[in-house]
Amino acid sequence: MNIIEPQSSGDAVEDVQMRLVSLGLLTDDNVTGTFDETTARAIAAFRRSMHLPQGTTVDEKVWNALVDASYRLGDRTLFLRLPYFHGNDVVELQKALGALGFTPGKEDGMFGPHTEDALRKFQLNLGLPSDGIAGAYTYRALHNLHFSWEGKHPLKMPVTMGFARASEALERSSFCFFGTCEFTRDVARRMANLATATNPQAHAVCADELSVAPPSDMILVHIVLCDEPQPSDIPQVSYDEALAPERFASHVEVALRAAAQKQHKRVALVLPGTCWMQAGEQRTAQHYAISLLDALCAALCA
Repeated sequence: MNIIEPQSSGDAVEDVQMRLVSLGLLTDDNVTGTFDETTARAIAAFRRSMHLPQGTTVDEKVWNALVDASYRLGDRTLFLRLPYFHGNDVVELQKALGALGFTPGKEDGMFGPHTEDALRKFQLNLGLPSDGIAGAYTYRALHNLHFSWEGKHPLKMPVTMGFARASEALERSSFCFFGTCEFTRDVARRMANLATATNPQAHAVCADELSVAPPSDMILVHIVLCDEPQPSDIPQVSYDEALAPERFASHVEVALRAAAQKQHKRVALVLPGTCWMQAGEQRTAQHYAISLLDALCAALCA
């Protein structure tokens, strides 16, 4: 990005000023689109507060810090991925979860596996879909409980990750995920990303990333929609939202055992569609990626 400095003007300066307003470092009447002395003082104060080198310019590092600091809880959907989501909204989520007794690890503003685990436990406790996605339902629940966590210190609890995906299953087995349409390819990419975000030692790839055929010891996981042509020569399991996660995982386990008897270990996981609970395609793809990967790992741990 181009460095924004005193005497600059334009939309970029106005954006910086609006973010400084949201942080309480400027007032609304200071939003002029011109990088004046007042704005320079505000930037200097912001840099000090973020332990950045002294100065009054906005370079890429300062801009990224401004963006991170500007996020508020509920501004965006958060979930586990690489690179990790980071920002003030993640800090607020971690503080809320910690104060409610769901320990997310360090309040470092990074949405890592410990934060996802704490969020899943919170969702399960409230009867929400326990998928580790912080979206509208989760934010509404946190807002309704704000009197229980705002201004409170986190409870001192041990940090644990109890879900199957956090086990060594992702290290013991190798996965290659693939789809045959844009939506299922997206789910496959998200599954591979999620596996690595949970465990950096995971042996999981998406077929789109491969330039050669996958090794013979890899478990090939074909993600397919119910209205697509179904593979007839491999074990397949249909995902049903009404099915308890442990039941779905047991069905996947049976399919994996059947696949292990064949020369090429391959299973198909069949999705009901591209819309989950009226969510958009991206949220739906993330939900399915989490659910399918959890089931695979639980099946391998059985």
